Amino acid sequence: MLIFKLKKMEKEIINRVANSKLKTFDLEEIYPEGKRVLFDIKDWLFEEIILKEVDFRVSVKNHDWSQYKNSFVAVHCSVDAIIPSWAFMLVAAEITPFASKVVIGDLTLLETVIYQELLEFIDFKPFVDAPVIIKGCAEKPIPNSAFAFLIRKLQPIAASILFGEACSTVPLYKAKK
Repeated sequence: MLIFKLKKMEKEIINRVANSKLKTFDLEEIYPEGKRVLFDIKDWLFEEIILKEVDFRVSVKNHDWSQYKNSFVAVHCSVDAIIPSWAFMLVAAEITPFASKVVIGDLTLLETVIYQELLEFIDFKPFVDAPVIIKGCAEKPIPNSAFAFLIRKLQPIAASILFGEACSTVPLYKAKK
């Protein structure tokens, strides 16, 4: 009897997930490498509250912008000051020749813009009529908005959309037949 049980246990283990039609989309796989920088203009304000145009322009002119080469930069002001739009634009104009991407806002907005642009260039043909798992665990800073952008791309074409890992998913969408 014991021998019979052992022979049964020797059966080949079949990975049903690997053999299924399930397609996995991992936003972390398309995350572009590069330094993320939060550029704060507060230090260029008089008493960290007032923008004096002449002084601000001198600070912009004397700054070493080359240090942002191949970086992703979010330009913002961390103090509660009224900053005219042209000031942010002036800083962005100086960083743009060096940086991979520049936004006016915080790091979350930066990551949001990066993912919005990246998802426009993805070929989604492999996901047509397929059940799709959007991978949930990530070590990189993936904003929640990136998941919404991905849903917008997948929902019209996928048979179903799940979130998580193959062993533990949360259903999000199922196409009507």
